[in-house]
Amino acid sequence: MRSDEIDYQIIGHSMQLVEVTLDQGETVVAEAGAMNYMEDGIEFETKMGDGSDVNQGIMGKLFSAGKRMLTGESVFMTHFSNQHPQRRIVAFAAPYPGSIISIDLADIGGGVTCQKDAFLCAALGTKIDITFSKRLGSGFFGGEGFILERLEGDGLAFLHAGGTIIEKELNGEVLRVDTGCLVGFSDGVDYDIELTKGLKSMLFGGEGLFIATLSGHGKVWLQSLPFSRLADRVIQHAPIHGGSSKGE
Repeated sequence: MRSDEIDYQIIGHSMQLVEVTLDQGETVVAEAGAMNYMEDGIEFETKMGDGSDVNQGIMGKLFSAGKRMLTGESVFMTHFSNQHPQRRIVAFAAPYPGSIISIDLADIGGGVTCQKDAFLCAALGTKIDITFSKRLGSGFFGGEGFILERLEGDGLAFLHAGGTIIEKELNGEVLRVDTGCLVGFSDGVDYDIELTKGLKSMLFGGEGLFIATLSGHGKVWLQSLPFSRLADRVIQHAPIHGGSSKGE
């Protein structure tokens, strides 16, 4: 199924949202709860599945829903369609401060693999699936790297991440990244998890026990502030329950 050709505008800087403009009959698919606002004429429907395969039977939908349920993701996705003769807008935003990027899947070979909470929305026709790392080390030790989301198609997809998003192009190089800082990577990039070398680094380095290693040829997207890192700092500085905060 060929993806709908949608137009968009990313608004803001540190806490962005994306406005998607739909012609009559066009549809965008989003994670449940991602919508901010929409103009009159946009209608939405919660469905089991992304709608990329019109011939997918009930068993296929149940299998896909089961994988999403096991990973903690919502079983359902929301489809927003323009039923008005004129162009209409629907806007989406991430649930925490950060940036949004657009990826034209046709330009990068038709697929991107990303952290399971990075997907925001995509044009109808994009296949959105849960995948598991094939590497044993990634599976057991990678933390955020164990469960990944796979997007396939020829249209636009939008990812969100914490802080600033950095795009890197690999041409045979090796890039080592904190597992939480990885947003996604295109086809042609090999992904693995390796143990931090040295006992002292493991115990006192503060960078975690495992590092993501990316190599090959393709694009890699990184985030400067993973939500897990932000949440840890907030918890560290939060007042003890029942007590008073400083300055009171």
